[in-house]
Amino acid sequence: MDRPLRVCMVLEGSYPFITGGVAAWVQDIIQGLPEIEFSLLTLSPQADQKLRYTLPPNVKEHRDMVLSDAPRNKEGRRPGKRSLKAVLEFHQQMFESKTVDFEALIHAPKDLHELDNGLLRDKNLWNLLVQSNLRKNPAYAFSDYFWAWQSSHRLLFNTLQAQAPEADVYHAISTGFAGLAALTASRTYNKPFLLTEHGLYHKEREIEIRKADFVRGYQRDMWINIYNGLSKICYQSADVVTALFEENRQKQIELGADPKRCIVIPNGIDIERFSSVVRTKKPGFHVGLVGRIVPIKDIKTFIAAAKIVLDQIPEAVFYAIGPTDEEPDYYKECVAMVESLHIQDRFIFTGRQNVLEYYSFLDLMLLTSVREAQPLVILEGWTAGVPCISTKVGNAPEMLDYDERFLAPSKDPEKIAKNILYVYQHPEEMKTINERNKQKAIRLYNKKDLIQRYRELYAQLHPDVWKQREET
Repeated sequence: MDRPLRVCMVLEGSYPFITGGVAAWVQDIIQGLPEIEFSLLTLSPQADQKLRYTLPPNVKEHRDMVLSDAPRNKEGRRPGKRSLKAVLEFHQQMFESKTVDFEALIHAPKDLHELDNGLLRDKNLWNLLVQSNLRKNPAYAFSDYFWAWQSSHRLLFNTLQAQAPEADVYHAISTGFAGLAALTASRTYNKPFLLTEHGLYHKEREIEIRKADFVRGYQRDMWINIYNGLSKICYQSADVVTALFEENRQKQIELGADPKRCIVIPNGIDIERFSSVVRTKKPGFHVGLVGRIVPIKDIKTFIAAAKIVLDQIPEAVFYAIGPTDEEPDYYKECVAMVESLHIQDRFIFTGRQNVLEYYSFLDLMLLTSVREAQPLVILEGWTAGVPCISTKVGNAPEMLDYDERFLAPSKDPEKIAKNILYVYQHPEEMKTINERNKQKAIRLYNKKDLIQRYRELYAQLHPDVWKQREET
């Protein structure tokens, strides 16, 4: 192939509209592989979002699709028999946890706009809805069930209509609708499908659904089944599945990923950048949390722990280091909480900052998140010489050697405060621990190694190589 390899990354609600975490990882991969051309297919909740990243020059195309705004079949034209048969079989297989014949759904309809309001003009499908409601949702009005079915399936059908750029490899950065769109494109163009997961998409959505008061009864079960079903389809269909750590890999295999095609590629950081930090001790005891001021980071637990510690270490100072504009209402609630606890002179919201300046003097880093995958800030802190205490989320317990001195349950400010006091009271022991953790980060989590792994993986999925593998 004379031209550069072209990879289409497919993302849902992430890069390039959200900063940090997965989005930062995507930017690193694209910038680190300048010899590869990238295109982007992004699935968004709304149009005209502001880009939070400058797209690198090797990003050759970006198509953004608002999931709820896909073209509609306003006339409600009745679908063809092949379309209807594929939809009915897909529905039955997916919602009864059977192996899904996804190929039939992709190739049956000649015009994918048939997968819309026209479906409900067919008596067979309407009867399916009525019978499903009687069997699974008898306690609630049929209208509740109908609109839940309509909204959930519309997102599925809209995703099937997403027009992905032509590419040599389709790389989804989650399961869910992004994974479905990437799989559809890979089958349409007969190109390989690579799936990367940082967290477990279906588990994250399930947590959100169970916490939502407005989702009830079978509506809740339907959404959970959809997300679980989408993950199963993606795991079973991907040519390669990557996870950040072994525990998540095993969960992917449990849902159908081929163990031979399911690999671990851990996150990585710029070792040179963070190890270049010159540490300068400041008077007092300085504790920081690096992250967006959003509910998933649980800044309120950080604030509560700060109050407990300040009652015993009055000279301590706490810093929430990260952007405050992503969820302004939550930020206002956090500010109000700080003021109500009368610690505003010892608790600082810094806004977006160069974190290296803070790593140079912080005595301790906190991670109070309720959900994470493999947190980069732990690795950054270690490499810069800053110890870390974390909630037991994602891969954090393994990273911290399951040491209870540095781990706490989510939403447990008392345990977090106890651990902070331990670090404060054992400075000499922490020097040895810090050096050990720094060497571990350098050995296992170098971003250069991460990028090289994906360079090799894309090469293995090169169309010519992939075709040869399929023929053997």
